[in-house]
Amino acid sequence: MNILFLCTGNSARSIIAEAIYNHVHKQHGYSHAFSAGSKPSGKVNPFARSVLQKHGHSVEDVRSKNVDEFMQDGAPVIDLVISVCDSAANDCPVWLGQGNPERLHWPLPDPKTEDDFEEIYLSLKEKIVEISR
Repeated sequence: MNILFLCTGNSARSIIAEAIYNHVHKQHGYSHAFSAGSKPSGKVNPFARSVLQKHGHSVEDVRSKNVDEFMQDGAPVIDLVISVCDSAANDCPVWLGQGNPERLHWPLPDPKTEDDFEEIYLSLKEKIVEISR
């Protein structure tokens, strides 16, 4: 099962969700998460990197990606798209990639401060653990 976490900039919320999901599921090997943005910033927010490192995640391969990467020939077939901001849910109402994924929307506020990023991390972890049961 492939999951795509989607937000506008792919600089914070979706990046954090991708890392958490892959960490939770690494021992299973049958499920993998990706992240992308409808209008990617091209860089990962330093607070996102920091909160991931704080919780033991590697940030070596973390990068901001355009959702178009997942709509190309040869891209992974996505089974579930989870938008984590209202803008991305509105910008990408129809999936143009391979497959016919289910859609979920987790409306999370745009984090600004280090404390906000910690709250987003904990909220995403709780949601991801819940859907993983």
